[in-house]
Amino acid sequence: MEISNLKDLNKLAIEEKNQEILNDCSNKILNILKEIKNFEIKCFLSGENDKLDIYIEIHAGAGGTESQDWADMLRRMYLKWFDKKRFGYELISEHKGEEAGIKSCTLKVTGENLYGLMKKESGVHRLVRISPFDSGARRHTSFASVWIYPSVDDEIDIVIDEKDLRIDTYRSSGAGGQHVNTTDSAVRITHLPTKIVVQCQNERSQHKNKETCFKMLKARLYEYEIQKREEKNQNQIDSKTDIGWGHQIRSYVLQPYRLVKDLRFKTEDTNPDEVLNGNIDKFIESGIFGKMI
Repeated sequence: MEISNLKDLNKLAIEEKNQEILNDCSNKILNILKEIKNFEIKCFLSGENDKLDIYIEIHAGAGGTESQDWADMLRRMYLKWFDKKRFGYELISEHKGEEAGIKSCTLKVTGENLYGLMKKESGVHRLVRISPFDSGARRHTSFASVWIYPSVDDEIDIVIDEKDLRIDTYRSSGAGGQHVNTTDSAVRITHLPTKIVVQCQNERSQHKNKETCFKMLKARLYEYEIQKREEKNQNQIDSKTDIGWGHQIRSYVLQPYRLVKDLRFKTEDTNPDEVLNGNIDKFIESGIFGKMI
């Protein structure tokens, strides 16, 4: 009914050459299309895990400051997108680079259908640009990896045998005041059978950090079992062995031309500044609808 009314109103505005009403019709049509798109996305996000919150890990590849700065740029891109979508997030752990950027970080993100929206973002992301750290202004290629894991709730039973764990404590290197930096409050847990490692340093209490680590480990083991069941686990492990050439899922080229291109999907954007500023909806949506090349 609304579309029919808009059609009649638009026809009348054309006849009367009323630009204000034409603009109003255009805006209403855009809103209807947006609602249709949101409904379509929700229909695709019907998997048993799609509704779950997520942990997102970002790791710099080889290349020192260049890759560490790129990892920080990726984190900023996702944080901007989370803000646009009004998703909540908290920093679980962070290891800063010596000169700039980050070596790695882990975030907990909460929001509607997050795992379904974000799971295709897992992989290696490649940046090509004129380096701001190179006095010769040469072009550099940098790599960073992004990994998305579902945050499982207490209804999902994951059994963790303590004999399979190695638990280490260390001094936090992040912000938090003198107390954090002078006590072994940070916790790292290694699951020996799978070699999965999780760590947390955002709390002053070692007990709270350990509790968060166990939640993250539960999430990682759940994702591990999902991947095994889907017979994709080995490919995922292989891709994690090298954050570099041959493994990237998306390229962000700032020089000599300007283009963001997903290598798995028919998705491109010629405005990388907007993409890096958090406007990544087209890439998220292409992952949901699975338009594989």
